[in-house]
Amino acid sequence: MFDYIRRITLAGAGLAIMTTEKVQEIMNELVKKGEMTEKEAREAVSEFVEKSKQAKKDLEDKMEQMATGLLNRMNVPTRKEIEEIKERLTRLEESGKAKG
Repeated sequence: MFDYIRRITLAGAGLAIMTTEKVQEIMNELVKKGEMTEKEAREAVSEFVEKSKQAKKDLEDKMEQMATGLLNRMNVPTRKEIEEIKERLTRLEESGKAKG
């Protein structure tokens, strides 16, 4: 399941890179045709990149929420819960050694 989520995230990142390159190509063509200045093209690409970064972050957040919800429904302990159990076990072992 996590591998699937990871692959989707990586595919999304790859798509964003390809799309950014395509947007850059389109902007360059518009500049060549005189329909847009170089400054306008840079600003448009920059805006696209920022929106892409935000969309990627939103997607990652949503996928993390989905994965966490799935693990909760499956009653799988979190890393934090496992660490807490390890700490409790260590304390119990140490107190048992002190008594014995």
